[in-house]
Amino acid sequence: MKILKSLSVLSLLLALSFTFTEAARFDITNRCSYTVWPAALPAGGGRRLNSGQTWSLNVPAGTTSGRIWGRTNCNFDKSGRGSCRTGGCGGVLQCKLSGAKPTTLAEFSLNQANNLDYYDISVIDGFNIPMAFRPTSNGCASLRCAAARCPAAYLFPADNTKTHSCRSGTNYKIVFCP
Repeated sequence: MKILKSLSVLSLLLALSFTFTEAARFDITNRCSYTVWPAALPAGGGRRLNSGQTWSLNVPAGTTSGRIWGRTNCNFDKSGRGSCRTGGCGGVLQCKLSGAKPTTLAEFSLNQANNLDYYDISVIDGFNIPMAFRPTSNGCASLRCAAARCPAAYLFPADNTKTHSCRSGTNYKIVFCP
């Protein structure tokens, strides 16, 4: 009986010591008048979005950080090889590398300290597509970066005032040409 109690207490302590992470959904919408080829790292790769289309991307629990960006003027063959005028990632549709400059980036870190997600828009690598990045739940700040006007975006690496936080388990919406 004493051994069973000790095992129960040990099991409870082990369960409490693990941090539970939650998945997040990113709904990526193209409101541009032209086709955008969004890409996502680490989970997601890339795809084509015609004007008005949305791509729902589920980022699995345990994914700590990533980025989403749009590519323009892309041309891929049936095997997924090709090129893009902006944001290309090594000549493939399914990105495994970050996009080439210039790229407007939506960056995120999920399930961080104090059960928070952190998110931002960055134009450190340049600007190629207007973008909005907003949480769809939990009442957190919305970010927007329009042509030449990006007051909510990172402009240089040391600018740490542009990161926003929201409770983990939040879903997000990214809109090209908001």
